[in-house]
Amino acid sequence: MIGDKWTLLVARDLASGPRRTMELHTGLFPISSRTLVARLRDMEKDQLIKRTDFGGNPPHIEYSLTERGLLLLPMVDALRVLGQSLDCTQCEDRKKHLGFYCEACPNNIELTRLEPMPQTVPAPRRQRDDSIVLL
Repeated sequence: MIGDKWTLLVARDLASGPRRTMELHTGLFPISSRTLVARLRDMEKDQLIKRTDFGGNPPHIEYSLTERGLLLLPMVDALRVLGQSLDCTQCEDRKKHLGFYCEACPNNIELTRLEPMPQTVPAPRRQRDDSIVLL
């Protein structure tokens, strides 16, 4: 249940509120979309998250933590504190290689005072071609 590689990170990202699949995918770089969807399905099956389908085109689906999923948050916070006490350098490596801290990083507090967080702009969607080609 929680031993899977991305489960606690998904719970961490959902702690701030409901998220759409692509919002989770962007925040959990370098997870593949296939792995993320599989993890979300597993977490839903384990009743850690709730999937809400708002319908529409394109589909609007949000995920949120259930009461059972909220029980994971103290563990996530304890692991964050442990990483800080062990003087984890992963945050600085991420900043150096990618140009930004992860969303949950406590270094973001200092970063927002100095400079705004870079925003990723989604690629524009291709126009749909409804023409028919006859050979």
